[in-house]
Amino acid sequence: MKNREDTAAFILAIAREAGLILKQRLHDAHVIDYKGEIDIVTEADRMSESLIISRIRDRYPRHTILSEESPMTEGDPATRWIIDPLDGTTNYAHGFPVFCVSIALERDGDICLGAVYNPMLDEMFAAERGKGAFLNGRKIWVSATATLRRGLLATGFPYDIRQTNENNMNYFNSMALNAQAIRRAGSAALDMAYVAAGRFDGFWELKLRPWDTAAGWLLIREAGGTVTDLVGQPFHLESPHILASNGYLHGAMISVIHNTDSIIAAADAR
Repeated sequence: MKNREDTAAFILAIAREAGLILKQRLHDAHVIDYKGEIDIVTEADRMSESLIISRIRDRYPRHTILSEESPMTEGDPATRWIIDPLDGTTNYAHGFPVFCVSIALERDGDICLGAVYNPMLDEMFAAERGKGAFLNGRKIWVSATATLRRGLLATGFPYDIRQTNENNMNYFNSMALNAQAIRRAGSAALDMAYVAAGRFDGFWELKLRPWDTAAGWLLIREAGGTVTDLVGQPFHLESPHILASNGYLHGAMISVIHNTDSIIAAADAR
């Protein structure tokens, strides 16, 4: 396998190439297919994914590839690429310019390289395990906001929001009463990159998948932040939910989650 420096440059190159395809096609008439009632995929998702997978297969033909819109390509189980070719598809389909490409490389169960590229702002967030997180080559850190009431948070809602009570509405309501403000921009990978860059102080979401979180998880950790599940247990790519922060707000955010669950449990018991 080529050395890590070559691989890191390769991730940035393919993320940028895919992102530019998305940018160029943003205002085209899109072919939209529905994977669920509100879960969609466009031809642009598939074009971006096809390009990324093709580039990886050409350069690293033995690697495993996990991508949102295609069946997993089996290969060396010790080395796996995790790809979201277009995170923020609903935004994209409506011409709302908030979306990104997310690519991560996992070796022996650890995410070692990651990139989140926002083509509309030409912002490349990149991280390498043990070497820090960067935005367009400049090192970034999480924010220093020390209290939740001064915190700007981000979140999202699951695609089955209409079919289940486990839809984040309860946590959103509780967090809104405790934080300075909450944003729901529609791209989890970009939200996590913004936590790493100190633009958001915290983030939580339910029912995400590995391609949503892999690169952002590494970015936040390398930028000095904290990532767990909703109750503070260690996060892993198969965790059903995620909570991330600058570290200072983590305990307070977990307390809000816990108190919300306690109130619901008490109401259910009556």
